Amino acid sequence: MDTSETNVIVSSVKLVAPFLMIFGGIAPFIPQYLLIYKNKHCDGFSTFVCLNLLISNILRICFWYGRPFELPLLFQSIVMITTMLILIRLCVKVTVPDLTKDEKHTVWDFDFRYFWRWSDFNSYVLFLLTFALFALVVTRLLLSYPTAINTIGFVSLFLESMLGAPQFYRNWKKKSTMGMSVSMVAMWTTGDIFKTVYFILRKAPEQFIVCGSMQVSLDVLIFLQYLFYNKFRRLSFSVK
Repeated sequence: MDTSETNVIVSSVKLVAPFLMIFGGIAPFIPQYLLIYKNKHCDGFSTFVCLNLLISNILRICFWYGRPFELPLLFQSIVMITTMLILIRLCVKVTVPDLTKDEKHTVWDFDFRYFWRWSDFNSYVLFLLTFALFALVVTRLLLSYPTAINTIGFVSLFLESMLGAPQFYRNWKKKSTMGMSVSMVAMWTTGDIFKTVYFILRKAPEQFIVCGSMQVSLDVLIFLQYLFYNKFRRLSFSVK
């Protein structure tokens, strides 16, 4: 392979990589969305995964406002926020019909027991708009304090690195991965490895690299849960 061919390949990778960064993050949620849509319930999926990504990406936008970084990483946050809202809307849609009047709650109930378990999609939107406004105001006030801005960035990326934590906890509590899309987890792992390598090669702020590595580790743990619980289930059936 001569130098010109190598340059073409490198240029192509550099051209495609930003688009993969922007849209690649939503790919793992497509099989989960289709699974929920097909089964008409979201019992196996933790909607706190959506909360994690929504909060972390709102904070990432604030981080960009205080310490601008590559635009693809900013656009990725906007695309991810949109995707999570679409997924939450579906979860509410399939859950509400099975609830009684007493089981339906909104953000206006001000009951922390039902936080992020509301039966009204507008409640989720209102909460997120309130949080986003608060976060942007705080960021604006702290612009002259680099340490504070870097802390916002770390919190944002640490939360994202804990993306799988709600799903890991749900699997551990139920001792099962039924209803969880293994394709989603496999794509999480692949995407997070790609992201971490991208952060290193593009010399992104150190927060991205550290938290990307943590995210890959958690993805692997969830995949191991899937293997363990499915093996345990098969053994249970064979004993019976």
